[in-house]
Amino acid sequence: MAPKVFITGATGYIGGDALFEISRTHPDWQVVCMVRDHDKGAKIMQQYPSIRLVHSDLESFDIIEEEASKADVVYHFANCDHEASAKAIAAGLARRKDGSAGYWIHTSGALILGTKTIDGGRWGDELPHIYDDWHNIAELTSFPDHAEHRNVDKIVLAASEAHQNKVQTAIVCPPAIYGTGRGPVNQRSKQINMVAEAYMKHQKAFSVGKGENIWHGIHIRDLSRLYVLLGEAAANGGSPATWGKEGYYLVESGSFVFKDVLRAVAESVQKLGYGAFNGVTEIPPEDAGALMRGAKYLIGTNSRGRALRARELLGWKPQETSLMDEIPNIVQDEAERLGLGQKL
Repeated sequence: MAPKVFITGATGYIGGDALFEISRTHPDWQVVCMVRDHDKGAKIMQQYPSIRLVHSDLESFDIIEEEASKADVVYHFANCDHEASAKAIAAGLARRKDGSAGYWIHTSGALILGTKTIDGGRWGDELPHIYDDWHNIAELTSFPDHAEHRNVDKIVLAASEAHQNKVQTAIVCPPAIYGTGRGPVNQRSKQINMVAEAYMKHQKAFSVGKGENIWHGIHIRDLSRLYVLLGEAAANGGSPATWGKEGYYLVESGSFVFKDVLRAVAESVQKLGYGAFNGVTEIPPEDAGALMRGAKYLIGTNSRGRALRARELLGWKPQETSLMDEIPNIVQDEAERLGLGQKL
């Protein structure tokens, strides 16, 4: 029997592309999407007429709990720091009536891997520590409470621990995501796109500090394939994925030094005729926010984590173009958004 799937955040960048891949791969799955905005909901229905919509928001505990209780698989793509909605999903799955386990696939955020940078105030510096989700998964499930996104990660992990026969959880932690999404509403990523936008708006190429900090990256389509694989495992009773305290999945196709990416964005802006820079200027972290919102967190931290679990267990393998190859498209998209030019 086709699984019943409940999705939050389907109008967002990650959730929208995942919905595309889920619907394309498994048109038989019974999908329910929760949306707040009626106009955005109409766009989902136009693209996916067989989907059922629930009009609500993340504060609607009873509605989220009820929909989760009826679902075999819950994909939570909405706000990864929103505690009330996470608690509602946990409560709903815990009261499933057919006796089988429900599966919760939660999207966390890569800034949790930036805890050492943030705690040490080492903005723009390279830090050597690299996390992984295979040999050292316990590191990922035991961050200090003050770490970014840890508040909801703890709710997810606790639900699996408290209701082992009813609630099986997987946390997916994407790094810098790039590529145009295929969802019906938001198709724009943020991190590198915001860099291109800031460079063109301010006509200034900059890094946070020395820019020697390192991140990993992933194309949105490769990320969506992992969500499908996890959903397939859930529909199969869990196998071959691991869940609960062994269910933390990093996802990446390689690492990059931020100053290399920033330089490539500046060069692409110049090549396409949207600005001229004399190198990339180092900006103190306390000043960078004036040029780009959240700059010290988004381009000044280290977020280093190798994705081994999905490769080992699910046969997941990145297939799409690299971040460096995608940068000219990112710059052109942002130039068009800013009204500076049309797509070439």
